Amino acid sequence: MDFHIRALAERDHAAWLALFRGYVEFYKAHVPEEVIELTWRRLLTPADGNPIGLVAADERDAPFGLAHVLFHRSTWSPTWYCYLEDLFVDPARRKKGAGRALIEAVYAEADKRQCTRTYWATQEFNTRARGLYDQVATKSEFVQYRR
Repeated sequence: MDFHIRALAERDHAAWLALFRGYVEFYKAHVPEEVIELTWRRLLTPADGNPIGLVAADERDAPFGLAHVLFHRSTWSPTWYCYLEDLFVDPARRKKGAGRALIEAVYAEADKRQCTRTYWATQEFNTRARGLYDQVATKSEFVQYRR
């Protein structure tokens, strides 16, 4: 394996920014610059309610994939749940195990915190990622609604 998974660090700002913008673009979404900067600050500020960031980094320790994870209390359990909010790997580096490794690192973080559920969502059209997700998790019967 020519990469490793580690926590997001201050030195990763430029690489993280490019990856996060790539992720937002993939979903044809718009996130205002001030929200992107706020997200960055939250990822680097440990606190209940703030997400944590993980990166897949190459042999030079340069990030090429990211995972953003939120931990929250459940109303259905006395434990915490783990929500994998964002997962993205540079398209040029896909199909080499980084997405799976990031998910496994998220599972490890969830296990460390004794979370009883780890979950995420994706769009129907994201068939490549869903092929991986079908291997590492069970598809829920729930449909997401938004306001």
